[in-house]
Amino acid sequence: MNDENVMSDCNSLKPKNIEIERKYLIKMPDLGTLRMQPGYSSSSIEQMYIFDSGNSSRDRIRKRVFEDHVEYWKTHKENINGISKIEIENEITEEEYATLSECKIDNSRIIRKVRHCFVYKNQLLELDIYEFWTDCATVEAELESEDQEVELPGFIEVIKDVTTDESYSNFALAMSK
Repeated sequence: MNDENVMSDCNSLKPKNIEIERKYLIKMPDLGTLRMQPGYSSSSIEQMYIFDSGNSSRDRIRKRVFEDHVEYWKTHKENINGISKIEIENEITEEEYATLSECKIDNSRIIRKVRHCFVYKNQLLELDIYEFWTDCATVEAELESEDQEVELPGFIEVIKDVTTDESYSNFALAMSK
């Protein structure tokens, strides 16, 4: 996969059936260095978890604001093994987002974060800075296979690998008010 194809995945968020990724808790990076990375782009994300009585599952809705447009998505994820997940994403309208937001799980927080995407050694990296943390962030590496090695740039200081630690999932963060 070349850098152009890697970035198109970040910018278009095309639906996928299987998502393979590793996630790391990191120290807050230098934003100036981050913005200078190849293929850099950023967007603001607001997401919440909803209870969908139609299929008795927890689903996520997300509003993603780019420089020139806004996207709305409804996502259903099912864990396969901690690294791989079944992911079904459907783009929805702003009106559908507003209606579904009324189904937010009680006592959960709305997750607000800025996602910084960039390419490093032919890997798509998505670095999320959450509004409720000041000293740390997360970075996810989108992988082609479960055994693919992850290489992170030197300016990212890993605290720990949280790929299989459910307490760092966005759902767990939303539930920990």
